[in-house]
Amino acid sequence: MKPIGFIPLLFLLGSVLFSETTEMDSLYDPGELKPVDSRVSVRIGEMAPDFTLPTVGGGEVKLSDFRGKQHVILSFVPAAWTPVCSAQWPGYSLVKDEFGELDAVVLGITVDNVPTLHAWTEAMGGLNFPVLSDFFPHGAVSKRYGILRSDGTSERALFVVDKEGRLRFIDVHDINLRPPLEDLFRALESLQESNH
Repeated sequence: MKPIGFIPLLFLLGSVLFSETTEMDSLYDPGELKPVDSRVSVRIGEMAPDFTLPTVGGGEVKLSDFRGKQHVILSFVPAAWTPVCSAQWPGYSLVKDEFGELDAVVLGITVDNVPTLHAWTEAMGGLNFPVLSDFFPHGAVSKRYGILRSDGTSERALFVVDKEGRLRFIDVHDINLRPPLEDLFRALESLQESNH
């Protein structure tokens, strides 16, 4: 695995790639938002609430299908076509191999509908992880995790679910800021160490 110090550089590169390949002016800027507007309803050590959601690529993804196979990073972002979200996810695509070395896969989730997510991910040049729609019933999965905001969007939140289906890391981040990638790597590395 590449040194952690190199990872922030890759993450920054993801936002640069997106800004060079699309018109950043076409993104909707919601302005400064209340950093957190919900109360998490799950805890570390609990079983992650299972769900099945439609994907941008067609078909569905069920969280429990990863049990015994891979750790799962659930990356909830508030809304398509917004600047911070549009910079966050391309960074995860750039470090897919590093996540793979730690037996982890990313699932990206928003409350947007599939056509909106399709157009947005295409504008970003595509993503190499499943992008899921929590649109209908609106925000049902976000609500089960306790991260549905009062405006109907989800929090900017990260959950690491281990191979047994238990929550091992929770970060409900300031919605205005991109979460540090290093925190995810530390959480995944601690899972590797506990398995040895």
